[in-house]
Amino acid sequence: MQVSDLPGPDAPRRRLAHPGRWISGAIGLLVLALLIRAFAMGQIRWDVVGQFLTARVILVGFGWTLLISACALALGIVLGLGFGIMRTAANPTLRFAAWLYVWIFRGTPVLLQLLIWFNIGLVFPRLYIPGLVDERMVDVVTPFVAAVLGLGVNEGSYLTEVVRGGIGSVDRGQIEAANTLGMTPGQTMRRIVLPQTLRLILPVLGNSAVGMLKFSSLAATIAMGEMLNAAQRIYFINGAVIELLFVCSIWYLVGTTLLSIGQFYLERHFGQSAVSTGSRRQWFKTRSRPAIASGEA
Repeated sequence: MQVSDLPGPDAPRRRLAHPGRWISGAIGLLVLALLIRAFAMGQIRWDVVGQFLTARVILVGFGWTLLISACALALGIVLGLGFGIMRTAANPTLRFAAWLYVWIFRGTPVLLQLLIWFNIGLVFPRLYIPGLVDERMVDVVTPFVAAVLGLGVNEGSYLTEVVRGGIGSVDRGQIEAANTLGMTPGQTMRRIVLPQTLRLILPVLGNSAVGMLKFSSLAATIAMGEMLNAAQRIYFINGAVIELLFVCSIWYLVGTTLLSIGQFYLERHFGQSAVSTGSRRQWFKTRSRPAIASGEA
């Protein structure tokens, strides 16, 4: 084949045929249609689903679900940042304490931890702080507090390793430059390392928020009045088990969808900030070179 036989730039373009895409797409649509038909024709009373979708007890339970998720995630982030910094500390005692925390709470099931926190009064009957608190532990660690502690402490053990990895990914040259400028280790961590670490781990935090919303359903096992527990109380009476479970599924999908949208915009915002910062630095570099050259001349 000679070069003259090749088509020129003005030659009409033909799209490549991809029959596999059309076949796989058709199969996927067929399976989806069969699933929709099965749920529509099955023994599911969709009128009951619509009736309880906006029921007050379900909406109140969903509010408790959101509150538990927010509080547990906030506690997990605080613990993850604190123990993550300890994992990278020069002090071996701090490193061991952080490792022990991760080993215990990441190595045991979250449901088990919820049950232990809920029954912690059997180990510590009273919470006594001289001059501040002297209460029975069962009155302090309510189902809500046990749910927040169990979910938050467990999430913090995972975020500890995420923060440790984020800190380790920061360029060591920046830390050495900060030390050269006379910054203390605390200032270097606060001004140089942590801002970059938070931007790096932001996608993981978004996934943690979505996961926390789903894991909050475990609080139903310790009699916390969140959405799944509210649904259970209803279907124990009327027997509409699958209908109430679908109601919970819809609201969980609404919550996770909203969180995913928020995560998308946060990542895009911080990504644009990083790009604009890099552009400014490059602009300063290109603008400073002629001045240096003229000074040398």
